[in-house]
Amino acid sequence: MAAALPVVAVVGRPNVGKSTLVNRIVGRRDAIVEEKPGVTRDRKEVEAEWSGRRFLLVDTGGWLPEGQSTGDDAASLARMVSRQAERAAAEADLAVLVVDVTVGVTEEDARVAALLRGRDLPVLVVANKVDDAGREADVWAFSSLGLGDPVPVSALHGRASGDLLDEIVARLPGSGEESGEALGGDRGRAGAGVPGDAAPFSVAVVGRPNVGKSTLFNRLVGDDRSVVHDAPGTTRDAVDTVVDTPDGPLRFVDTAGMRRKSRIDEPTEYYSLVRALQAVDRADAALFVIDATQGVTHQDQRLAERVDAAGTAVVVVLNKWDLVGPEERAAVLEAVGDRLGFLAYAPVLRVSALTGRNLAKVLPALRGAEDAYHRRIPTSALNRVLTDAQAAHPPPLVRRHRPRILYATQGATDPPTFTLFTTRTLPPSYLRYLERKMREAFDLGPTPIKLRVRRRGS
Repeated sequence: MAAALPVVAVVGRPNVGKSTLVNRIVGRRDAIVEEKPGVTRDRKEVEAEWSGRRFLLVDTGGWLPEGQSTGDDAASLARMVSRQAERAAAEADLAVLVVDVTVGVTEEDARVAALLRGRDLPVLVVANKVDDAGREADVWAFSSLGLGDPVPVSALHGRASGDLLDEIVARLPGSGEESGEALGGDRGRAGAGVPGDAAPFSVAVVGRPNVGKSTLFNRLVGDDRSVVHDAPGTTRDAVDTVVDTPDGPLRFVDTAGMRRKSRIDEPTEYYSLVRALQAVDRADAALFVIDATQGVTHQDQRLAERVDAAGTAVVVVLNKWDLVGPEERAAVLEAVGDRLGFLAYAPVLRVSALTGRNLAKVLPALRGAEDAYHRRIPTSALNRVLTDAQAAHPPPLVRRHRPRILYATQGATDPPTFTLFTTRTLPPSYLRYLERKMREAFDLGPTPIKLRVRRRGS
């Protein structure tokens, strides 16, 4: 992996506008924003640029210092979100502390500022929601935080955002000729690649809520990057990390649990679903995670259909396998074959993300998917296999005429896509037969295959 970009962590107590500020800086709605606290939970990293300087911007959840919550489930989740924000600050080159000028200095602001003052880290205080000149006099109250003069901005309206970016760039490490290049050591995270390098093979970790996706994601990347909690719906946005492996880098994308739109009852969850589907559409492969203790549900089946339609390679992961009794395992595997028959090409791994059981099989399966996803078949070999397949089992009659495949070519990869030139339309059952023969001949593994039929002269 190449050297990483300078890292800017956007931190602060809940609901001060951190995600809105991140979206303003990068110029697009990368972070989910809603007018209530607790929407952002995981660390989300996006690349930003200003005045020729590129840097990694890290959006974090609301930071509540220790002692601010009780021991119930909501407080437990809040503590984990706070630890993610604290880790983001610890790993950053610059912390941007966002405060709300309409509220003034709160106890939570003061406690977060005290924690930041105790670190060897440059800190820039940003007074958000300064929507007009009448609010500017209120900004100076935040000088009491002891972190220097605050910068007034309106993240929602973009007011003074250019001045803020000038301040951020001025405080980044390095200057001069270094400004356009990555600085610092390898942090092993998304965005660390050098422009122009081939993008790493991208793997989306998808599934229903609360099946163990984030636990699996953290195991695979070797770092507690996603908040893991027993409550379903903990992950609200897609979180991605590039991981070095002996065979090269892989990009893992943790996504929110996907439910049917009819069961989504709040805007945040709807946008989480949209981001998860976008992550699947952009990915090269999907780790489709199923809770083995519940078996394959109708919802799993619907989500699998959506993943299959995206044209990505697929590896099915039966998580929590250690909790399935020996007498129930055969029924679970039978349900996978029955309800996910359209993913028959996908390997099925039986793992426990919590204990690490059988996780050593995941990377080899993904590398097999990567190889098959990029595979290009020589035209001569392809036509030889199809000719032998026709000789062994000719196409069925269609309106008293038997179709013939004249020749075939591979038009694309990612996934492998083939065009068959025929005398007549081939029935779907025969196309499935040809696909099976091609998989056997070319070891295409856990990747979908697209077959397109063009009649001669069409």
